[in-house]
Amino acid sequence: MQEMINAGGPMVWVILAAGVLAATVFVERLFHLHRAQIKSDDFLKGIYNILNRGNIVEAVSICEDTPGPVADVVRAAILNHDAAVPEMEKAVQEAGLLEIPRLERNISTLATVAQLAPLLGLLGTVLGLMQNLLVIQQKAPLVQPGDLAGGLWQALISTAAGLTLAIPAHAAYNLLVSRVESILLDMERASVEIIAYLSKKGAGPR
Repeated sequence: MQEMINAGGPMVWVILAAGVLAATVFVERLFHLHRAQIKSDDFLKGIYNILNRGNIVEAVSICEDTPGPVADVVRAAILNHDAAVPEMEKAVQEAGLLEIPRLERNISTLATVAQLAPLLGLLGTVLGLMQNLLVIQQKAPLVQPGDLAGGLWQALISTAAGLTLAIPAHAAYNLLVSRVESILLDMERASVEIIAYLSKKGAGPR
């Protein structure tokens, strides 16, 4: 493996560095999103039970102790339970807007790697072919097949390395985007439900 990497030329090392970056971002984001996604239905049921007892402080405390954007938007609604419904909706919307950048942070890095990796591989291929042309120019007309092997190896390995990185990076990006969309959907549904609950309970004027 080490020999193949060395034979691939300098662009393979650049592709490997991009692969390490992509893997680091993916693992960190996957862990963050896994922690941020909770069972919103069960969480809301627990909050409703507490609010039915009139314990606003405990409900807010539970929201603060629960990770993820769903708990944050529910907390924003509860903190504004005395406000009119439009003001409550505005507070929840503002809380949600703060959460979106946190969910999407660094995900675009994977998309960038997926797009650049094939181009880096292509660049390595071009450099390998240029190396072969230089060998042909220097050794013509007595060029041996072995003289061209180094450039061909560099060209093929660079292309293969770029594609090998681009495919999983693209898949990882799509996976994280789907997780973010799922969390945003949970957040939107929870915000609608908690506002409807608080307004029906008469906790805030209409």
